[in-house]
Amino acid sequence: MNDKQWDIFCTFKKDLETQVEHWTKAAPQLGELQKEAALAAKNPLYPFETPVVYNRALDEITKDDDIKLIVIGDNPGKDEQLAKNNKYLVGQAGKIAEGYFRRNPELGIDFRRNVIILNKTPIHSAKTAQLKIMAKLGGSQISNLIEESQIWMAKKTAQLHIDLCQAGETESAGVESGGDRPLKNPTELWLVGYSELKTKGIFGKYRDQLKQTYMENSPATWDKVFVFQHFSMNRFSIDLSDNLQKNKSLLENIHRLGLIHKNEIF
Repeated sequence: MNDKQWDIFCTFKKDLETQVEHWTKAAPQLGELQKEAALAAKNPLYPFETPVVYNRALDEITKDDDIKLIVIGDNPGKDEQLAKNNKYLVGQAGKIAEGYFRRNPELGIDFRRNVIILNKTPIHSAKTAQLKIMAKLGGSQISNLIEESQIWMAKKTAQLHIDLCQAGETESAGVESGGDRPLKNPTELWLVGYSELKTKGIFGKYRDQLKQTYMENSPATWDKVFVFQHFSMNRFSIDLSDNLQKNKSLLENIHRLGLIHKNEIF
């Protein structure tokens, strides 16, 4: 990252950490509601440790890292909320994603070095659909909190993407003193997991706010947003394999599929 991009990223992660602290204090009943939702869905009980999860992996990103992707998952699951982790996509889905990029070096992406991983909401649930149960059990306060968190994340994430791309475009190449350089390609944003982005899905507010922010601030950057099935259970890979065109490169196929799903959702 160049100096401007680094400042943009540091401001974003500090704002996110502060907001997660605010949401945690605002709803001390979240932990119990998460347990009730898991029981209602007949999930095996597990340690409920972090109701609202800040991604500590953001603190491991350095200025020397070249951010090529912003990947947006759904919300923190059982592994992500454990105090020993507090990181996004560290469960089975994350391992599958990491392995996919490792097996396809032509993409030039290290999943743990070149990717900012965020979620549509930092509020934990064992399964994403359980957010609906929590909203019902917790009444208007929790329902509003889940909605508020989506809107905040959509606005901030879209603006982060826009700012990183614009900062990369405006910095000149070959500045000897600071070593600043533009990104070879603008950072892309991948929404992975889209079933709950549909009209009646739990993340409908996120979907609408995300596009609105791009349209209001940088419609051109919207072209760098793609939508995919989730990495879990190899759905991303299976979907891509089912839609491969042999006359196109892997990246061209990925972009093509991401636009197909984007048009379906938006």
